[in-house]
Order: sequence, then C-alpha cells, then structure tokens
Amino acid sequence: MGNTTSNGDVQLSRRRIAGGGVLIGIGGLLGFTGMGMLLVSSAIISAARQRVNQLEQPPSVIAKRTWQQARAATTAGAKAWRNGPPAKVSS
Repeated sequence: MGNTTSNGDVQLSRRRIAGGGVLIGIGGLLGFTGMGMLLVSSAIISAARQRVNQLEQPPSVIAKRTWQQARAATTAGAKAWRNGPPAKVSS
C-alpha cells in the first residue's frame, strides 16, 4: 500500500512515469521507421513491376531461352572434348 498516504492522496512515481514516456517515445519512433520502410518497399516493388511490364518478353521466356542456350553450349563443349583431335605423342 505504498501508493497512498495517510490522507488518501495518490503518489506517483516520477521514475516510472519517465520510463513509460521513454518507452512510448521509442515505440513511436519504431512505428514511424516501420511505416517509412513500408513506403520505400512499396515504391521499389511498384518500380520493379513497371520495369517488368516494359520488357518485350516476360522474364520467364528470357530465362527459358538462356537455359536452353546454356544446355546447348554445355553439350557442344562435352562433345568437342570427347571427340577432339587425338593427342600428339612426342617420341
């Protein structure tokens, strides 16, 4: 019963009030930071979508074509390595 005096008056702890104010301030700053991050992320995603929409071909088609080119190059390289000219042996 340390919160009341003999007259019935309530005593407030300045230390706890100050601590609560600091926590509220920190929470507000974190909230504003989170909102800022949300707005920046939204702007980046919007710009990326606009960029993809401006492409002549969708990224999936470009990736598929590049994968096919890589497979063809790998196959050609492997065939050339296996069927290359015979090694010269010096005597």
